Amino acid sequence: MPNEQNLIPPPQPGEVRNPNGRPKGSKNRSTIARKWLEVMQESKNPITGELEKLSQEDLITLAMIHKARKGDVGAYKQLMDSGFGMPTQQIDVTTEKPIFNGINLDVTTDNSPGQDK
Repeated sequence: MPNEQNLIPPPQPGEVRNPNGRPKGSKNRSTIARKWLEVMQESKNPITGELEKLSQEDLITLAMIHKARKGDVGAYKQLMDSGFGMPTQQIDVTTEKPIFNGINLDVTTDNSPGQDK
């Protein structure tokens, strides 16, 4: 349950809670992540075993491939989704098939009990 003393009332119309906003020049999370993923490092390729100059992104991808080759299904799925996109699910809405076989769902006839015909 929220503490009554910590609750902030909603802003009034026209009220600005953060007038200065984010400081100019500050980087968002994706920019910072991209910067560190591009850092090059001399490292042993886990697949070929050779010493190579690889980016952090390459090292992480190669580690995922290595895990997938050892049987990690989650690593395989992540690689496939990254490389080829998630599979699309198609739903056929053009054909009419009864969901409940044997049940008359016709709403145009009135067969309710107690009705005189």
